[in-house]
Amino acid sequence: MGRRGRIRFATVWLGGCSGCHMSFLDLDERLVELAGKAELVYGPFMDVKEFPQKVDVTLVEGAVANRANLSMAEKVRERSRIVVSLGDCAITGNVTSMRNHLPVADVLATFLNDGEGGVPAMDYDAVPELLPRALPLHQVIPVEGFIPGCPPDPDRIWAAIGCLLRGEPVHLESDMLTFG
Repeated sequence: MGRRGRIRFATVWLGGCSGCHMSFLDLDERLVELAGKAELVYGPFMDVKEFPQKVDVTLVEGAVANRANLSMAEKVRERSRIVVSLGDCAITGNVTSMRNHLPVADVLATFLNDGEGGVPAMDYDAVPELLPRALPLHQVIPVEGFIPGCPPDPDRIWAAIGCLLRGEPVHLESDMLTFG
């Protein structure tokens, strides 16, 4: 627990589009309520460079697509009491895992060449080392819950956060699990 009994809360963005974090921001005034119950200790909206120790709850958006994602996922699991997959990329791989059906080495070679074919060469050091396949989070680390959607509706996110704040497992009513 953080200051004044508030939970230490974090969000992480791995291989995804940030749509889940945009839905998180769409909690609007509920963010003020969350701030009264949780201390946000890490996330893409903060200027914190290192994932902290002793986090109570971490929501993770995105698939594990590269070595940096893998390292972060392992650090999150080691330092968090509860980890929840946020959105379909974290749950199934979704759009991020579409690359699993492409010859990634050939695609990267096109961009990492010496500019042949009118394509300017990319700086190889700027491209993260990809894993052989983009993976859902639970295939890399154990997770305690899932918040489905692409992106999840803010009401769905809030329902899950409510469970977490009450110390309950993430349980979403059937109407929160429908898509569309």
